Amino acid sequence: MFEKEDLLRLARMPMPFGKYKGRVLIDLPEEYLLWFSKKGMPKGDLGRLLQIALELHVNGLVSVVQPLKLPESNTNPRETVHRFLHDEESR
Repeated sequence: MFEKEDLLRLARMPMPFGKYKGRVLIDLPEEYLLWFSKKGMPKGDLGRLLQIALELHVNGLVSVVQPLKLPESNTNPRETVHRFLHDEESR
């Protein structure tokens, strides 16, 4: 199970190392996530997020996370996350 904050992190957190360093986690290719799954996911929070990303890819749900990505402008990420979480809580 995952929290709504995990979806935000998938949409905004860059891969910290490897071939796809800098790419947002949800944008990692499914083949790369499957490779990690076979080799062993990284330990900790990153591994958990990559596992969620893989599940979303396998189940065709990546498009659910896409609207959470930050626009290309100079938006303050903290403000955007705060606004998103506040909007979700008021629903």
